[in-house]
Amino acid sequence: MQFEVKKNGDATILKVKMRKLDASVSPELKGEFLVLCNRQTKNLVIDLSDVEFCDSSGLSALLIAERKMRENGGVVKLAGLQKKVLALIRISRLDRAFRIHDTVAKALKS
Repeated sequence: MQFEVKKNGDATILKVKMRKLDASVSPELKGEFLVLCNRQTKNLVIDLSDVEFCDSSGLSALLIAERKMRENGGVVKLAGLQKKVLALIRISRLDRAFRIHDTVAKALKS
């Protein structure tokens, strides 16, 4: 899986550099979330601007990040969602679990 992790103050930004967030990449992404989602990370911004498709296993990986961050007193912010991915998040009512922003910059400011 291709991703990039950056620190920005108290935020950690994980950019997913793939077109699909599905069963072929979700196990590796879940592992990365388990490493990143600790007490030192207060804000995890997941940049999904390159992701054009997401299935249930991709959603499952995102939910693991949300749960681990909540357990550690932090939050997950999703940024740059394309229309299809945003529609899936809304249909599955996960827009209640995540803070959703148009851009990483807006996510960092919130």
